[in-house]
Amino acid sequence: MKSTNSTRGIIVTYALVFGALFVFLLSGLLGFILLQLRQSAQKVAWAESLEIAEAGIDFYRWCLNHNLVQTCQGERDYLDPAGNLSGRFSLQVDSSVACGQTIFSEARAEGWTIKYPQLKRKIKVFYGQPSIARYSYILNSDVWIGGDHEINGPYHSNGGIRMDGGNQSLMTSAKIDWICTATFGCGPKGFPARGLGLGMCPPQCQFDQDKNCVCPGVFTTTENSNPNLFSYPVPSFDFAGLTIDFAQMKSAAQSNGIYLPPSININPQGLGYRLKFTPAGQVEIWIITRLSSTRAYSLEEDWHYDYFTIANQYLYQTLAVPASCSLIFAEDNLWPEGVIRDRVTVASANLINPNLDADVILAANLDYAADDGSSALTLMAERNILIGPQSPDQMKLKGVFLAQKGRFSRNHYPNNVRESLEVIGSIGSNGRVGTQWTSGSQIISGYLKRETSIDNHLLYRFPPWTPTVGAQYEVIGWQEE
Repeated sequence: MKSTNSTRGIIVTYALVFGALFVFLLSGLLGFILLQLRQSAQKVAWAESLEIAEAGIDFYRWCLNHNLVQTCQGERDYLDPAGNLSGRFSLQVDSSVACGQTIFSEARAEGWTIKYPQLKRKIKVFYGQPSIARYSYILNSDVWIGGDHEINGPYHSNGGIRMDGGNQSLMTSAKIDWICTATFGCGPKGFPARGLGLGMCPPQCQFDQDKNCVCPGVFTTTENSNPNLFSYPVPSFDFAGLTIDFAQMKSAAQSNGIYLPPSININPQGLGYRLKFTPAGQVEIWIITRLSSTRAYSLEEDWHYDYFTIANQYLYQTLAVPASCSLIFAEDNLWPEGVIRDRVTVASANLINPNLDADVILAANLDYAADDGSSALTLMAERNILIGPQSPDQMKLKGVFLAQKGRFSRNHYPNNVRESLEVIGSIGSNGRVGTQWTSGSQIISGYLKRETSIDNHLLYRFPPWTPTVGAQYEVIGWQEE
């Protein structure tokens, strides 16, 4: 009996010990499994928090493209595909606004799930609309680019392009072919085309049945350019879409910017304004009362007299360019020059007299106080932007230049040859551009050496009312904080 009871006691003891060990191991295993499940759920929630934050960014983009930014900030519910509340996100926005327009926007979105609100993810996204500064040139006509001209940036024309200069980017034309005439160095059969011999087309071209010289959309007659970057035909650029509502610009300038009425309303002898920008962020406004003439030639006007040289003027006002709306609208011809400190838009358009179109004359350099993007210029003319006969021997122009109805060019002035023209920015021209005139192989007027380079700072962070080439705001930067 004693032996039996002893054995039973040992068995009970073993059972208790091993049972306890089993329970301990089982509880540990269950605890480990629960921990893994909890960690997995937290990992899922961590990933979902980022998705919720991204949903907040997508929601903000919708608001941005529908002009509802002010009503979209703050916290919002996030519903899963079944319509159940699964999380929330908050939006904070810092936008660059000028003249009531959102130029550039920075959005921060923080997302979290309902189950794990302490697990939050935050992302920051930069939004912007691409401006015409994406292109070095946007043209609405045929063009001949001379052998001296270096183009650094995409170049597009709705017309044909004879590219004899150097290009580092795409050259695109909306035409599959075009008629290259004498003014582009070609000519009809039997016509002495300049530099090509009697009745000869360039090798890439051919005569049609009417003896016209028909050339590819983009072609070259030199070894300066890179034909691998020629592309044609491409979709036509909607140049009409670049037209600016000058009436809205005028209203914005009258309300928050600088508005200049026709100079004749201030002085009966007024002939326009000279605008001289200073590095201090001011603009001197001079009223021009007398202009001297220069004999000139252009394809559009033939031989004529240009009245572009200022002979008499007086200082009318010196104003600070408004920070909230850096817009100057003049209902008259303009002569701008100087050093731009801020992001400024200058427009010249006559909306009072429908029979008059305003021009901009470039008689001096336009430079920036800083080249880090804080200084920028957009210059728009209702008709032409023309470089005057007294322009500097070494001329530098920085900014976006848009000739809405006319052309960006320099007329032919006999025995008026300049050394170099550098444009850092973009040119939009409805008519044919040209800043050099030749006779045969001899340069007889204009600039001997020309170079155009895009300014990447102007692509998304541009002055107010700068034309854009995209209707929607794009994501131009993304990072998780």
